[in-house]
Amino acid sequence: MKLTFFFRGLLLLVFLTACAGPSPASTPTSTPVAVTATPTPTIIWFPPTSTPTFFPTSTVLPTPEQYPGLSGLLFTDIFDQPDLWNTSASSSASAVVSLNRLVLSITRQGPVSLLSLRSQPELGDFYAEAKATISLCAGKDQFGIVFRATPGGNDYRFMVSCDGAVRLGRATSGSLLPLLDWLPTGDAPIGAPAEVKLGVWAAGNEMRFFLNDQFQFTFRDPILHTGTLGFFVYVNGTAPITVSFSDLSVYSVTYIPPVPSPIPSITLLPSLTPSK
Repeated sequence: MKLTFFFRGLLLLVFLTACAGPSPASTPTSTPVAVTATPTPTIIWFPPTSTPTFFPTSTVLPTPEQYPGLSGLLFTDIFDQPDLWNTSASSSASAVVSLNRLVLSITRQGPVSLLSLRSQPELGDFYAEAKATISLCAGKDQFGIVFRATPGGNDYRFMVSCDGAVRLGRATSGSLLPLLDWLPTGDAPIGAPAEVKLGVWAAGNEMRFFLNDQFQFTFRDPILHTGTLGFFVYVNGTAPITVSFSDLSVYSVTYIPPVPSPIPSITLLPSLTPSK
């Protein structure tokens, strides 16, 4: 009887085990792996550009016109016609035309001056230039160009001293009056031998002066209006002076000085009076 119960229990256990089926295998737990995504580069369609740094620039102003109204060539003189010039010769001073030059020389003790004028034409507004070749000259001895010369010893004189200065004078009845005192300049030669180009621009009462095409000064004087051209030398002490002049060129000048702007007047507006 006991054996019967044992077999029944065993059969029941086998039956229950068969109904339950195989035990499911344990599923391993997976640890998630963090994936780092590579960022996609962003396309910048309009990339910023560096702003340029602007530096201040200097404004170049135009050079003022030194020879306003300069036009056609009137004449040249190569000093091959002695009869156009006042010439003379003595033991102490001489003015001669030779070898295409006008040579002015003084050997006596100064102060004494010597000038030679061209007989024609008479000039009013003009620009003239000529080369001066200095053979003997020292200290306060002088040479230069004469213009607007009229009979009776009236003329203007652009003077260059042999110690490097310039001056303007006006002769009236043979008496010389300085209009502008001596101005030192680096464009004038000092002593001899040397060469320098003289230039005179004249229009109306305005006159401008040049050495080697370099502007020296301007001056206004209303006394002399027309006359002839010439050259001069002046010895101040005991040293002799010899200067020759060549390559004279004269140009016409048509110049109307600018009219100064009128001073603006102040217009007073009527005040508003309140109505009663």
